[in-house]
Amino acid sequence: MRLLFVTDFTEQFAYRLLRGILNYAETTGPWEICKMPTSYRREHGFQALVDWAIQWQADVVIGQFDPDDNLSLLLERGIVVLAQDYITKFKNIPNITSDYETTGAMAAERFISRGFQNFGFFGYEGVCWSHDRYVGFHRTVVESGFGDHFYQYDRQQIDSLWYYNPTGLYEWLRNIPKPIAIMACDDNQGNLLIQACKAVGLQIPNDIAIIGVDNDEILCNMSSPALSSINLDIEGGGFQAAAMAEKMVRHPAYTGEDIIIKPMNIVPRMSSNVFATKDPAILSALQYINANIDHKIMVSDVLSHVPLSRRLLEQRFRKETGTTLYQYISVLRMDRFAQLLLSSNDSIANIAARLEEPDTKSISRRFLAIKGCTPSEFRKQEMRKLRV
Repeated sequence: MRLLFVTDFTEQFAYRLLRGILNYAETTGPWEICKMPTSYRREHGFQALVDWAIQWQADVVIGQFDPDDNLSLLLERGIVVLAQDYITKFKNIPNITSDYETTGAMAAERFISRGFQNFGFFGYEGVCWSHDRYVGFHRTVVESGFGDHFYQYDRQQIDSLWYYNPTGLYEWLRNIPKPIAIMACDDNQGNLLIQACKAVGLQIPNDIAIIGVDNDEILCNMSSPALSSINLDIEGGGFQAAAMAEKMVRHPAYTGEDIIIKPMNIVPRMSSNVFATKDPAILSALQYINANIDHKIMVSDVLSHVPLSRRLLEQRFRKETGTTLYQYISVLRMDRFAQLLLSSNDSIANIAARLEEPDTKSISRRFLAIKGCTPSEFRKQEMRKLRV
């Protein structure tokens, strides 16, 4: 089976999709795969892509296509074509798409459970998957009674991903009420939103909590603070797409169907690790913890910044967050440790020291208890996921 894969290889979504395809190939026999960046089509035109596919004798083409691409030029040659959702869905070929509305609802439910009453959505204009994630997010917010506290910004075009005029975004961020929980339509927009917040002097997550989509480990961890994101079963989607494409090649009468990639879970990182609360003492405690998470803070340190007894602070903290002060600090510290394991090549001992943890064995035991694996196992597992 010969596959021409046309997509944006600067993003981990493409590599995770390809990993799923390769997982399928391992069960059926070797596939030959040619990776073509979308820039080739933009520079040379869609006909050049078609000529390449024919010359290379591709059986299948999977890619990001513009709505006006004449896909019949491939289909007439007996080449199976699957579209990775980019701008719009196609009606005459299968789409590799996702359960976008459920993904949006998942982000809204997380924010609502954290006590937020103001909500925002940051997306692209005229892009199907951004719009549908907005629909799921907005509907859940409205159904929870917060429809009058919803704010949307979607003025950016997807073809200007790496260049945009930030003036309008800066104005929007300054004017929306705080604290506010914002869903970014993907991790690219989440990363851009974090940069914009910093540019206008807003604190993340205290002023603005952010969740993206795709769980692109590189993008999420290059953000500061690290970006929380919804993890999708992208590898599973790649596996299903490969199986369907092979069936379509072997049985030309079979026209296939859309592949629906499911959201799996939210991977929490520092950009959303906060609770919206009207209790000034708890807000002060949360702000202190988030601002000092790189230090080995204790419950006693938090008490020195909050004018409450330990018993009263613990009671009110649990009421607002559903957890104890110690547990909240521990989970947040291990999330920070996990981020540094992926964003740095430093040894585990050096990273622990950076977090004021001289006893590597102690922090490794706590990491194991919270994450279910040792720091070295976590780093190996996550870095393996980034390789195809």
